[in-house]
Amino acid sequence: MTAIAARRLGYKILVLDPNPHCPASHVADQTVQADYGDITALKKFAEQIDLITFEFENIPGDVLKELEYTTTDQIFPHWSVLHTCQNREREKLFLNQNRYPLPPFKMVTSPSELSQAIEEIGTPSVLKTADFGYDGKGQIKLTPENTMDIDAVSKLWQELNEHAISKAVLEKWVNYKSELSVVCARSRSGECSTFPVAENKHTNHILDLSIVPAQVPEKVQKQAREMAISIAETLDVIGLIAVEMFFTVDGELLVNECAPRPHNSGHYSLDACLTCQFEQHVRAICNLPLGSTKLLSPVVMVNILGDTWLKSEDNKPDWSQLLKPPSLKLHLYGKDKARAGRKMGHLNIVNQELDTSLKIAQEVKDTFL
Repeated sequence: MTAIAARRLGYKILVLDPNPHCPASHVADQTVQADYGDITALKKFAEQIDLITFEFENIPGDVLKELEYTTTDQIFPHWSVLHTCQNREREKLFLNQNRYPLPPFKMVTSPSELSQAIEEIGTPSVLKTADFGYDGKGQIKLTPENTMDIDAVSKLWQELNEHAISKAVLEKWVNYKSELSVVCARSRSGECSTFPVAENKHTNHILDLSIVPAQVPEKVQKQAREMAISIAETLDVIGLIAVEMFFTVDGELLVNECAPRPHNSGHYSLDACLTCQFEQHVRAICNLPLGSTKLLSPVVMVNILGDTWLKSEDNKPDWSQLLKPPSLKLHLYGKDKARAGRKMGHLNIVNQELDTSLKIAQEVKDTFL
């Protein structure tokens, strides 16, 4: 989707991915098949292009750092932003040091440290791997029942260690009214712009739907947008950063996580905003003026997971049935294999009446997804 936006603006696209049939390969001028850690291939790749960006956090930050020092410094966002946001310890320390509000947390490296952290943080709480956690992977909820003694705590640590972790973070469970996110763009000239605040609903730790505008007071939305801009400026982001937040029952906004890239919860912008998040990202990194993020209509974004393929006849969903509501816009990503829980596409329901969009979303989920 970023490649499509860049092509519309007249740029040529080269893609590097371990999968030669990755979705971006369908619209790229050239696709290089290589591992993200293959520094030789990456250097050769970088020599052919004017500017590098990335679309998820599992690219080694050290590799981009090496590219900056040996091949090109035109990498946006900067490798240091990726380095901070792809590790929960570094991210939380950055946020804490800059006085952004967070849930209480402790870093742990062993069952004994975890046991001590539980005494300080309490339960319920959440134990998360420091690296490579997303969509609920590498996370365990801790309760009084499963942390009764050191043996129980050791069992939890062993369960988390299936992910070969050396360090984890224990976070206090947050009682929240809403989960919110703000996608913020910051250009090379320092210009900032935020997209409307999204209210996010999750199922099995995976984003299920986003509601825009968020159903929270305007002053909370304003505070969320201001916090996202502040984080983008403090991190010196060039491009996009999505800031996920909790709006607590006590009326506080707490930062959950940050993602320096186009974000799933910003996909609604493809059909509901004057400028979508992908075009805005390209504008920001290519030193173009940022576009208007004006919301043209209320919208509900619904994720489509691989489960839809797996339960359909011959793994071929009947999209004609899904598209019966005329206000529904379908976006399929072109991934080569459907798996349970894998994000394969999304739909945007665009209607001036948000309640109508929510009703259609529920009907589609009940009958098709």
